Order: sequence, then C-alpha cells, then structure tokens
Amino acid sequence: MTTEQMIKAENITKSFGSLQVLKGIDLEVRKGEIVSIVGPSGAGKTTLLMIMGTLEKADSGRIFIDDNELGLLNEKKLSDFRNKHIGFVFQFHQLLPEFTALENVMIPALIGNVNHTRAEKKARELLDMMGLSERREHKPAELSGGEKQRVAVARALINDPLVVFADEPSGSLDTDNKIELHNLFFELRDKLNQTFIIVTHDEQLASITDRTIHMKDGMIV
Repeated sequence: MTTEQMIKAENITKSFGSLQVLKGIDLEVRKGEIVSIVGPSGAGKTTLLMIMGTLEKADSGRIFIDDNELGLLNEKKLSDFRNKHIGFVFQFHQLLPEFTALENVMIPALIGNVNHTRAEKKARELLDMMGLSERREHKPAELSGGEKQRVAVARALINDPLVVFADEPSGSLDTDNKIELHNLFFELRDKLNQTFIIVTHDEQLASITDRTIHMKDGMIV
C-alpha cells in the first residue's frame, strides 16, 4: 500500500444467518478523499461502513487503515485504534443528553487518556471551528438539529482521526442544515486533509463528493 492510500478493503464478505449482506467487496480510499456510498436500502452500505469502522467483524476478507491490518489486532488494541484513529458521525448524532456540547466533544479524548486541560482546549477549538463557540455550555436538548450534528462532527474529530465514517449524517436535517453540514465536510478536508466515507441516500451530497460508490445486493456495481 502507498502512503496515499488510507483504506483498503479486500474481498469483504458478511452474512447474517442465511442472508449474505456483503459478497466480496474490494475498495480503496485515498487520504483526504471524500467518498460517498449510495444504493437502495438493504444493499449492504451501512454493514460495509460498520466493518471498515471496526464496529462489526467481516466473515472473511481484510481491512487496512493507514497500513494497519485491523484483523490482526486483538479486542483491546482494536478498541484503542478505533478511539484514536476513527471518527463516527451517525444520523441521530448520539450525543449524551446529560452533558454539555463541550463535554460531549471531550469524551473520546478523555477515554483515550488525553489530559483534561488539553482535551478541553482542543474541544473548544473544534467548536469554534464549527461556529458553536456560543453554544459550548448548552446541553443537546437546547441545540437545534443542525447544531447537534455539528457537535457530533467536532466529537468525531477530537482525536485527529485518520478517517471519519458518517452514516446518513444529514438524514434527519432540513435542507438548509443539510447544505451547511455538507459544506462543512469539504471545509474540514481543506483545513485538516480529513478523509471521509459517507453512506447517504442524499443525491445532492453524493453528487458533490470526490467519488461515489454504488452498491446493490451486497456488491459494488
């Protein structure tokens, strides 16, 4: 693998019971690339995202992120790798309701044993970058849908991940907030050279990404 290659998936298969969801997926993503994965429901998009993001295990095949073969890591090392090198953004932001925006962003850094002062400084910088400096002390219930999703993006970035996996990140947003979130991904790529892999049903988002991967019936078409 070249250093320019951030992710490589080789012959990934996955079944749930008798249903084969992924039928031998090969995929490569370069550093700083924003890739969308599209296809009908049941095509296997989210399953593939979860396997690349180490949240699910493939039945067979190999995943490399930045030259690390993930299948060779034990549970503890895999969990550490996920915390330090992978960011996630989900459709419904998954913020913890009892914590402020600032605390939500800090959590992955604290889990990774970053000291509190450094974690807070970085979280503040990210929230400023997201245009949320005035909302740092607000809890999720006091934030709009678009603000919650930007907090979730800041949280995904707190540990300087190699790649951010986003599953329908704009699926619960109105049109204006969608466009704002989509633009944010490109700003982050330009500022941080961040790599994004985004599963989406949003054709407008898919049309502006660097590359669109179409999936159908567990295969790339």
